[in-house]
Amino acid sequence: MLKKVLIVGGVAGGMSAAARIRRLDEQAEIIVFERGEHVSFSNCSLPYHLSGVVATSEELVLTTPESLKSHYNIDARVRHEVIDIDRAKSEVEVKNLNTGEVYREAYDKLVLSPGAKVPVPPIKGLDEVSCFTVRNVTDVRRIQECLSETEAVNVVVIGGGFIGIEAAENLKMAGYEVYLVEMLPQVLMTFDFDMVQILQKELIDQGVKLYLNQAVNALEEGHAVLSSGEKLPSDIVIMATGAKADSALAEKAGLELTERKAIKVDQNFLTSDPDIYAIGDAVEVFYALSRQTAPLPLAGPALKQARFAADHMYGKYTMNTGYIGSSCLKVFDYNGAVTGLTENIIKRNNLQVPYDYVYVIPSDIVSIMPGAENQYLKVIFEIPTGKILGAQCIGRGDVVKRCDVIAGMLKFGPTLEDLKDLELCYAPPFSIGRDSVNFAGYVGLNILHGVIKQVHVSEVRGLVESGAYFVDSRSKGEYDCGHIKGAVNIPLYELRQRMDEIPRDQPVYLYCRSSTRSYNAVCALQNSGWDNVILVSGSMLGISWYEWFEDQRTGRDPIVTEYNFN
Repeated sequence: MLKKVLIVGGVAGGMSAAARIRRLDEQAEIIVFERGEHVSFSNCSLPYHLSGVVATSEELVLTTPESLKSHYNIDARVRHEVIDIDRAKSEVEVKNLNTGEVYREAYDKLVLSPGAKVPVPPIKGLDEVSCFTVRNVTDVRRIQECLSETEAVNVVVIGGGFIGIEAAENLKMAGYEVYLVEMLPQVLMTFDFDMVQILQKELIDQGVKLYLNQAVNALEEGHAVLSSGEKLPSDIVIMATGAKADSALAEKAGLELTERKAIKVDQNFLTSDPDIYAIGDAVEVFYALSRQTAPLPLAGPALKQARFAADHMYGKYTMNTGYIGSSCLKVFDYNGAVTGLTENIIKRNNLQVPYDYVYVIPSDIVSIMPGAENQYLKVIFEIPTGKILGAQCIGRGDVVKRCDVIAGMLKFGPTLEDLKDLELCYAPPFSIGRDSVNFAGYVGLNILHGVIKQVHVSEVRGLVESGAYFVDSRSKGEYDCGHIKGAVNIPLYELRQRMDEIPRDQPVYLYCRSSTRSYNAVCALQNSGWDNVILVSGSMLGISWYEWFEDQRTGRDPIVTEYNFN
């Protein structure tokens, strides 16, 4: 057994490692150094204190050094920063931030869990305004105090990732005017462009003012100046510009780093020093689907890594099967979840993966049940194998369940056939008889095997502008409430009497509300000799969600007479 284990960083990864080590070894001396004021706080819940969903900052703190000592005999020292590692002597140099005292502590094994820093862009005037990050309990307390003391009204949030979105949502819920600025063409790059449009519209509908393809170039008293020259009123600024591995201590100690300056670790989360482990946001992990290493700054993976490291320390070996990357969030009344590969990941990393995807919009529960909502599910699959690569689901209901099902399957190399064959629980208040994941399997197999041809919502604008022939399979009443410009209305219930109106000498694109009726129309036409009919995946709902935000942002002409969102 080991005599002494030191842990640098006392949040998710560090405290989990400490707890696991104690369960494995009752005799070891375990010391945790945390430079902040708290250990083991709910990092992911921080934004929800800004709205009062988490009423007090004290609720964010999950345990205290006193409790850790009495329950687990773990010595947790807050406001203690490890400033150097002497690998030759197996010692660390520690600074007590309360007293200024600097002392040394020996170790048998050392675990680094320093987390990540918010990379701050070079913005003129940044030091002259009230600017905050959302990294710990102290941060959100300071934000709340500043909002209260200055009687702030306008908040500029810089960065449209998870933290930026959650901060914007909760500040808006608290009654502030919120301006969200993102320099990329979309928020939440974790999702694909076609899917994130739903969440961007929800932000706008809830009153968040969203600025894309923009950077904050300067901060003045009372204003944030955008790259376009526009000035946004600003009483305080929230910096949510991503996460960068905090590897300064490791680099100073001569540990090997990755190209992105994360701490390099092996499959057991050992660093280049056999007595030092590293876990959490400061390392990169192996992605089983992309076959690449990259950051994964999430609590769940950090907890797994903590157990990996502790077990390896005590000779308990576990197979590292890699990570697939699964995450979820709430954006006001909508929920979003994603797992595995997305188109953004495939394109950004230049992965040589031939793929296609299905986009289905079934109800989340039986439609006659109270609370039934549409859910928007995108499943990406490999061609020609039909292997599932990833999924995204957005809606007002339980979309996380659907992504969790697929996330669980992704560990075992599932195919579309497996999705189709999956047996899930069913009752009208919880799902539909053929759940959306089954539905995606059926549709995907139809595409994979060439039973039908499809175009995606991202392709529709180009087709409309080129004068393509569209058939709307909905009722006349639905058609009159909004349709693709130039589309011919032939309801499914009239199709068999009006087939002669369908051209045979050019591609014909069929759509309805969510693609169910238009799919049946495509089948009827193909079985009657038409070989030129193509399904518009996502149909009117998908087109409306995909087009709306960019129409508003750019002022371009809509391709629909009216948008349909229900």
